[in-house]
Amino acid sequence: MMNFEDYLLEQLHIHPSMQPQDIVKLCYQAAFGGEHLLKDKDKARVYLEEEYQTAQPQDMKLYERISQDVCRIHLSAWKRRGYPIDWLFQMFVSSFITKENSQEVFLEYLNISEKLIKYTHFSIQEWQEYMKKYKKLGMPAIHHSLQYQQQEQPSYRIVDAKYIRLLPILDEIMKQNNQMCIIAIDGRAASGKSTIAKQLQNILEADIIHMDDFFLPMHLRSEERLYEAGGNIHYERFQEEVLPFLRQSKSFSYHIFDCSQMNYHGKRTIKSKHIRIVEGSYSCHPIFSNYANITVFSTIDSQEQMKRIIHRNGNKMAKIFQDKWIPLEEKYFEYYSIEHNVDICV
Repeated sequence: MMNFEDYLLEQLHIHPSMQPQDIVKLCYQAAFGGEHLLKDKDKARVYLEEEYQTAQPQDMKLYERISQDVCRIHLSAWKRRGYPIDWLFQMFVSSFITKENSQEVFLEYLNISEKLIKYTHFSIQEWQEYMKKYKKLGMPAIHHSLQYQQQEQPSYRIVDAKYIRLLPILDEIMKQNNQMCIIAIDGRAASGKSTIAKQLQNILEADIIHMDDFFLPMHLRSEERLYEAGGNIHYERFQEEVLPFLRQSKSFSYHIFDCSQMNYHGKRTIKSKHIRIVEGSYSCHPIFSNYANITVFSTIDSQEQMKRIIHRNGNKMAKIFQDKWIPLEEKYFEYYSIEHNVDICV
């Protein structure tokens, strides 16, 4: 895994015209993201549209990471791919929540940068002189230097790096030519299925059907049913309450089974959207046939999986996951070769 020092050295190599001002801007964006541009959402949208209009489509790398958590997405590359500008704006808006330690991270990145000045074309004295002036200004958000603007012609937006894993899915959505599109996201527990679905929902204004709402009721939990690969889901009810309506443009509702109460609790309404997402383990079960336009498998290594489950559910529930739910999932994945039969693995 790369650290900030690696990302900065990479940027110095890609953009040799970087001045002290540009390094500071990089540090600021890596620590704070684009939050300073979101104080007025309407203005941010207008500014993006104006900049997008002047951007020339280019066959270039779509994004550059500037830290483990932050990327710059280039407007010219975005435009060449034909992605809607709405998608980029929603990614930009949804990417950042102010973090309490952003200022400390910013200062840490500046300290790291000073140690790497020897790899630049300017001196440590020039860096220190710039930093002296910058601190007097109160260390605000800044623009790129004139040299950088002239030579690099930067035109990008800052987004959370977690959105980058969605790009293969967005590519597939583009191939649907604005037709009704169903996305199924299967995968291992704690691998990020719900997060991916939520991110897609933010970008695409899609609705989500949760497979957790189809938890298998106790009266169906026979030894024979649980022995069945993929039997640990109420697939009969999904076939009855969801599948017939997924491709219809009108809204529909289905019952929610609450596993904490082991009973049905209310309904979930799926609105009239041209993109709908089915999220959760068993969503790619062959018993549902090929209902989805795009199938996705979300994976994770076993050690990180247990770490996340313990953090999310506590030690007691993690033990149940380890002894019961994960083996049932793995049996299903292996029996039907789910990971090898989907369109995209993330």
